[in-house]
Amino acid sequence: MSEQSRRPRKPAKPYRRPQKDPVRFLAFEALRAVDERDAYANLVLPPLLRKAREQGDFDARDAALATELVYGTLRRQGTYDAVIAACVDRPLREVDPPVLDVLSLGAHQLLGTRIPTHAAVSASVELARVVLGDGRAKFVNAVLRKVAQDDLDGWTEKVAPPYDEDPEAHLAVVHSHPRWVVSALWDSLGGGRAGIERLLAADNERPEVTLVARPGRATTEELLREDAAVPGRWSPYAVRLAEGGEPGAVEAVREGRAGVQDEGSQLVALALANAPLDGPDEKWLDGCAGPGGKAALLAALAAGRGATLLASEKQPHRAGLVARALHGNPGPYQVVAADGTRPPWRPGSFDRVLVDVPCTGLGALRRRPEARWRRRPEDLDDFAPLQRGLLRTALDSVRVGGVVGYATCSPHLAETRAVVSDVLKQRPDTELIDARPLLPGVPDLGEGPDVQLWPHVHGTDAMYLALIRRTG
Repeated sequence: MSEQSRRPRKPAKPYRRPQKDPVRFLAFEALRAVDERDAYANLVLPPLLRKAREQGDFDARDAALATELVYGTLRRQGTYDAVIAACVDRPLREVDPPVLDVLSLGAHQLLGTRIPTHAAVSASVELARVVLGDGRAKFVNAVLRKVAQDDLDGWTEKVAPPYDEDPEAHLAVVHSHPRWVVSALWDSLGGGRAGIERLLAADNERPEVTLVARPGRATTEELLREDAAVPGRWSPYAVRLAEGGEPGAVEAVREGRAGVQDEGSQLVALALANAPLDGPDEKWLDGCAGPGGKAALLAALAAGRGATLLASEKQPHRAGLVARALHGNPGPYQVVAADGTRPPWRPGSFDRVLVDVPCTGLGALRRRPEARWRRRPEDLDDFAPLQRGLLRTALDSVRVGGVVGYATCSPHLAETRAVVSDVLKQRPDTELIDARPLLPGVPDLGEGPDVQLWPHVHGTDAMYLALIRRTG
């Protein structure tokens, strides 16, 4: 018997049960909901965080980290997919989605945060042991150790096609947008490389929380007394909360006298409300009112002038959200569940009409980063008939001399100017109004008469607005 065979074997290490990290486990739960149920992170994450706080597992720092992990991973998903693909020996489509979620969370910690490399890898492997099992945790460990060999700039240089050879493919990987979205945004924006890079980078930044003080119910002075509150940039009713500001902690928000509303959305409502009219100004319509942000601001503005607002929303549950947003308005209003393309009201009934039409949402990718991965070019064909139908009905609903505002949270030309142009070609009884003077102080609004806002220029969602007067 050899000397080596006579040596006593080392005892096997005792099995260590994986330890559940509440922050990373919650982030994984949110990503699975987004992936499996097509949920939106901004709807899934808050109740998860609230439940964790109620159970005593979370403090404010834990909630901030979980939020960063979820949104950061979703925003950079395209880039991380390219990096992970370079580190595995099979196509990504053959990697189980839960495994890919853990890998993406790990990649974001390694490449998109200041979490130390060892901590990012070990925490991700521990999460994999909890949610995937020890076998697949070894695969996660091996892949993330490869990812950790370079930083984000180094990886994008390796995995992104050269800009000179394929500019759109390069920008798609570097800035984590589908190529077709890069192309569409670039067409809408125009200009050279610098502008589109700034826009795509802005889509990957965490948006500020902006509040609206609903006229007659709250004031900006009241909201500015909150910690870390600063005035809005453009809207007289806007107040911005610094990073970490919690809208639910603001008394006026809890009471419905103020709300969370992007400044671009506020500007659209204000421009319609202030557009010059010929004749009376008594009846207003929001024809696509859900979930109620613009309707609440319009109702408050209408009440201040002795006018009334009818808020119409096709989906009954969304009409309920509108009713909740308008509850307590100082003046009269009405909320109905109705199809805006087949409305129950008579033609020519209103002085002012807003239609903020359903769209791809490409102007709000900062707030809903997962939307960029769900939308497809063919979605434009699905929305096109509805958008045109809603604008035609809005023009029928306004009286001669009244004004229609066509708005959409997408800068895609197929959802903005193409819709307006196509409909107005068939409506000689209309004319476009220059919307730019109705957004006083807002720079870089283009040649008009319509208006396109941009995240990287105005700090708002990419809202589009065309104002149309019924002339005959």
